[in-house]
Amino acid sequence: MHHASIVTSGITFFLLKMAATLCGKLLHKQGWLPVIQSVRHGSKAVTRHRKPVHILKQKLLAVTQYVPPTQVVPKGAYPSERQEVKEESSFVLLLKRELKKLFQDYKMVAVVQNCNSNAEDMRTLKHRLHRHGITVKFFPNQVMHSFLHDSVYSNMAPLFIGPTVLFVSKEPKAKEMLTSLRSSPQMTLLGACIDDTLLSAQGVVSYSKLPSVNVVQGELVSGLTMMTAHTASMLQRHPAHLSALLQQYVKQQSSEEAPKAEEAT
Repeated sequence: MHHASIVTSGITFFLLKMAATLCGKLLHKQGWLPVIQSVRHGSKAVTRHRKPVHILKQKLLAVTQYVPPTQVVPKGAYPSERQEVKEESSFVLLLKRELKKLFQDYKMVAVVQNCNSNAEDMRTLKHRLHRHGITVKFFPNQVMHSFLHDSVYSNMAPLFIGPTVLFVSKEPKAKEMLTSLRSSPQMTLLGACIDDTLLSAQGVVSYSKLPSVNVVQGELVSGLTMMTAHTASMLQRHPAHLSALLQQYVKQQSSEEAPKAEEAT
């Protein structure tokens, strides 16, 4: 009996060992990991180091590195060429028609920048300009750019940057406008369109120093009258004056020929 139990236990151990071996092979083939794994603790050694680059290669990489060109015009200074075409509202079309009529009826359209002017200062400036027949108009810059883009006044578009207002008058009154702006330092003149001519701020100052049309017309009429009177007087005394000149010429010729004859003898 004791011998039989020993044999039975040996067979059982052999069967268990075979089962464990088969299970281990099957689990390993299917990609399963064992339940117990060895974990390495402690610091990990660095096995990869960056190789040193030769000095000549470093210089070559520095010389051949791409350097982007500098932009001459700052980014955003001009509107992008690709713009979505949007349908304008009825209010914008109404403002554009008003601007077209304004440029047709008024001979002076000045662009002035409003540098933080309050309501009281603007009211005083309006009253001061109204005495000279100059009116203040307000239009959004977007509407102004849209109108000037397809008009003959397209060169005025760069003037409309920031808060701007228009000073308009049916007759060119640059001198009166500059006189009114002297008492409003927060208003800066940028340029103007006078008699369909675009002028800078300095050009407007030079234009204001010119004499008025009435003075120029008076000077022209007086000059023409003086020339006409001088011509009439010349025509009236022409025969007597011509004969006197001829007699004097004969006397001069005779006086010059006498010394020559004496020298010849």
